This record gives sequence, structure tokens and C-alpha cells, in this order.
Amino acid sequence: MTLTLRHYALLGLLTFLLALPGRMTLPPLDRDEPRYMEASEQMLTSGNLIDVRFQDKPRYLQPAGIYWLEAGSARIAEVAFGPEILRKTWPYRIPSLLAASLIIPLTAWVGASLFGAVTGLMAAALLMVSTLFVAESHMATIDTVLLLDILCVEATLLRAFLDRQKNRPTLLRTAVFFWLSLGVGLMLKGPVVLIPGFGTPLALWLIERDKRWWSRLRPSWGWLLMLAVVVPWCVAIDVISGGDFFSRAVGNNFLGKVAHGQQAHGLPPGFHLLVFALAFWPGSIFAVLAIPAIWARRSLPEVRFLLCWILPHWLVFELIATKLPHYVLPTYPAIAVLTAAALINWPEVRPKRLGRILLGAYGAVWAGVGIAFCVAGTVLLYKMEHMISVREAIAMFGSLPLMAGAAVLLFQHQRRQAAFCAMGAAIIAQAGLFLAVIPNLQTIRLAPRAAALFEESKPCADSVLISTSYSEPSLVFLAGQHTQLIGPVEAARYLKKNPRCDLALVDRKDEPKFRAELQKNGMDVLEYGRVSGINYSNGHHLDLGLFAPR
Repeated sequence: MTLTLRHYALLGLLTFLLALPGRMTLPPLDRDEPRYMEASEQMLTSGNLIDVRFQDKPRYLQPAGIYWLEAGSARIAEVAFGPEILRKTWPYRIPSLLAASLIIPLTAWVGASLFGAVTGLMAAALLMVSTLFVAESHMATIDTVLLLDILCVEATLLRAFLDRQKNRPTLLRTAVFFWLSLGVGLMLKGPVVLIPGFGTPLALWLIERDKRWWSRLRPSWGWLLMLAVVVPWCVAIDVISGGDFFSRAVGNNFLGKVAHGQQAHGLPPGFHLLVFALAFWPGSIFAVLAIPAIWARRSLPEVRFLLCWILPHWLVFELIATKLPHYVLPTYPAIAVLTAAALINWPEVRPKRLGRILLGAYGAVWAGVGIAFCVAGTVLLYKMEHMISVREAIAMFGSLPLMAGAAVLLFQHQRRQAAFCAMGAAIIAQAGLFLAVIPNLQTIRLAPRAAALFEESKPCADSVLISTSYSEPSLVFLAGQHTQLIGPVEAARYLKKNPRCDLALVDRKDEPKFRAELQKNGMDVLEYGRVSGINYSNGHHLDLGLFAPR
């Protein structure tokens, strides 16, 4: 079997359809996603495509590439649906959706090029349903787009590597694509793209003691193409920011993460291995089971290339102080290909007694994660909303038997059949979460409900929301750029300056301070409504009232 353009197109379409559910109903997720969306919206409305800002503060974390993509996507949606669409989440998530739809076919191509068409398809399927990939592909953050770019870098390295293996010339366009991909990666995330871009060939050189194939990528002049992509913007932002961008983005954000755990994400080495059971579920157990077969074939050029893709990137991000699960996401396509090769191409290698004990323990963790994943939606709905969803119940009762079947088949050493069952369980469970659970979790949708109450109640077109107790970026995105996130005393003073139009959102515990400050100025307030729920970013329960001066 040979994969053709039609196969790749169908894979991309399938990924698109699987990633589509929940995209329009999901509220802004995490704290990063609304920052990306708000900064992109401000870039679009201000017309300033150089200086990235969140409200009135510069957002100097990475270059402007991802904001250009999201602003462009939002602009197309604005032309089609009107300006009110800019406060919706889905236009900003389109780049991630399209990137995901390209990542899976490209992963299949990598697998097919190294181990055959069936292995490529299995690798694509394992990545497509993995927890971290599914989560990131639903969000308007940089990680899915960055994964696509790094996958393009690795694919061109693989093309040059295979050309050497088959003793054929490497086309000029392959080299051009490699250096342009590195340039695009620099525009997306700065120097991070150089870790896999140069780490893979460096690791291969250290192992093979042969760097001649590197010349196939025309490094003597290729680096000029890379710089041509990023330098114009770098010069512009350096002038605009007076050098502040590079001191923050490189000095604080990039280098600062190496030495110190930023934003409470400092963790010891081993974190990424620890969370792999969930992040790559359901493929994680099959990846671990594949280790003996991979080790036995470590001298094969195909395996060597993939290990040189995985290990430098993984080791770097295990060693730096700041750790988040998506930092090693660019290694997942290579892990998926090696796992698929062990499932499809290679006979099972059974470890010795200690290895079997460790694999049994890991399998128990994997099964626990899978069962929790299958029932999590039903439990969340019942505990938070005191309701049972028929659609989620169908998803739970559809996924649990498949999960049980996967566990039984693993005990019977029928790994390939177990993988199919586990992937089926993942697809059904994920559909239940995105279609039945998340849209009904009103308790954690504080920002959408607070923004909707503000929109219904605001007396003026240019009313400003002053939030004293709920300071999430999602509220800024949904309620408007000029939303004020300040304390209760400052909120009362701000409200005094524009009592006719502005409204204040105050938690019940902060109301005494808020009212006391107003009374000092001879003011009283009228309550327009309340929203209560849990701030999922920190777990705090809030009871927010919306107030206007009498």
C-alpha cells in the first residue's frame, strides 16, 4: 500500500472534523488563550501589526507571528459576519484547527517514509487522539501552530537524511523550505525552534560522526533565508520598544525559564515523563511497551533519526526549570511513529522480570487514567451542575467497554487490537466532553456569564466594566479592552469618575470595602444582577454582583 494525496487529504479532513466539536461553545480556556485572543483583537482594531499589547501593556513574550495569524483569521470572520464576531472565541482558534489538520497527514508521511503506509496511518491515529494534542488543537494558543512548523523542519531534515540513505541529490526546494521553516519558527516562538532544528542534526553527527549530509541543506547561505524572515520585524520592534522587547522576550521569558520556574511552574527533571501517561493517552502505554523493541533496533537509520529528533528536545525541556506539558509536544509525532512501528512492523520483545513488573505498574496507571477519562464528564456534570446528560452517558457507556477491551487485549499480548480499542474509547470520550459536558458546565463559565450580564445591563455604548474580585484575562477579552481589573477601593474611586456609564463587578466578600469607599463620597449603588461559580484557574468560589451608582 502506498499513501497518495487522496489519503493525506482524507486524513486532514478527518482531523478537521474530529477537532471541530466544541470549538464554538468552549469559553476562553486557560489564562494564556484569552491573552492571545485579546492581543490579536487589539492588533486588528488598532492596525498596529508590530507592537503586541494586552490592554495598555506590552506583551513581549514572543514575536508577532501567531498574533498575525489569529488577527488575519479574525479579520476574515469580521468581513463575513460583522464586527461583533471579534468578541467570539472561534475565529482566533482557526489557525490551531488548520494546523492540526496539516499535522496529522504530515505525521503519516513521516511514518510512511520510514516504515511503510500502514505504520504512517497508525502513527497519525495515535497522535490524532492523544490528550495533549486534542486539547491544544482546540485552543487559540501558539502550541499547535508551532508543532506544525517544527514538524515541517523535521520533515525536511528527514528528506535530506533519506536522500543520503538512497544516494540521491537533495533538491534545492528542500533546503529552501528548511530554512524558511526555521525563520517562521523564529517569528512564532523565537529561539525555541532552533532546539529541534539544530538539535536533531547535531545529535546525528555525534552518533554517526558524519556531517556531510548536513551540506545537502545548503547551510552556507540558507541561514540568510532564515534571517530574512525574522529580521525586518525584529528591527521594527526594537525601534518601537527601545530595545525593551528583546530584554523581556529573550532575557526574562526565554532565558528566565531556564534558570527559574516562572508562574509557579518550576518543577524537577522527570516531570514530562511523569505526565506522559495522560498527555499521550491512549498511546502512552503502547509507547512504553515499544521501548524494548526500539532499543533492540536503535542502530537502524530510521530509528536513529527519530531518537535524535526526540531526545535532544526532551532533555532540554526536562533540564530547564520551568515546565509545562506542551513543551515536549513537538516530540510526539516522532514518538507516535516509533510506537506505530513497534505495533505494525516489529515482533513483540518481552522484557525480563523486573521490566514486566514496571510495565505492569505503568499499565495500571494507564488503565486508571483511561477509566477516569471515560467517566470524568459524567462526574463533573453531576458534581458541578447536579445533572445527568444523556449524550454524556452514551459517551461514557460507549467508551468504558472499549477501554475494558483494550485492557483485556493487552493482557493477552494483542497490542495492535488493544490500540484500536483504546483509540476508539478516546474518540468517544472526547466527543462526550466537547459536545455534552463542557457546554453545560455553567459553574466554571464565570467570564462568559459576567460579560453577558454586563452587556445586557450597560447604560452606554462605551460603558467600562470594573472588576474588583475576578481578574481573569478571559473577562477582558469578552467584556472589552478597557475592562479595569483593580481592587474594591480603587473600583469605587474609578466609578465616581464616570458614574453615568461604568459598572462594577464585585465579589460578596469585597462588597463591604467597596460600599464603604462609595459612602465616603456620598454615593450608593444599585445591584443589576449576580453570577456565582468557580474560578477554575485557582479553584476559588465567587459570588459576583454587578453594580451601578444610584
